[in-house]
Amino acid sequence: MAQTFTFELVSPEKVLLAGEAEQVQLPGAEGDMTILPGHSPLISTLRPGVIDVMLGGTRSRIFVRQAFAQVEPDRLTVLAEKAQDVAELTSAVIADELAAAESELAQAKTDEQRLVANQAIATLSSLRA
Repeated sequence: MAQTFTFELVSPEKVLLAGEAEQVQLPGAEGDMTILPGHSPLISTLRPGVIDVMLGGTRSRIFVRQAFAQVEPDRLTVLAEKAQDVAELTSAVIADELAAAESELAQAKTDEQRLVANQAIATLSSLRA
């Protein structure tokens, strides 16, 4: 049996996804990272992107806009302001999210705000394809 660790994806309203994960790929602010059992502790902000989770042999993909991750050797918790299952993203939802990201880009006052908006646009555009 493969080693696992506890994974939780939490929004302000509820736990969105939880279980024993074999691995999780995160869109870290400094680059993508794969979390495996026994990973060194860290806390990282996440850029807009897709979290790829293997739970019990089943793959889940979740789009996150604003999130951060707390990693411990036996646990990963992702706190997301907004998270949506990629399988449930319709073209209308993606179009709405793209419009919101483009509006954020137009109103951005700092390089960091522009970077985050551009990352959201790039990820959403790739999901639309």
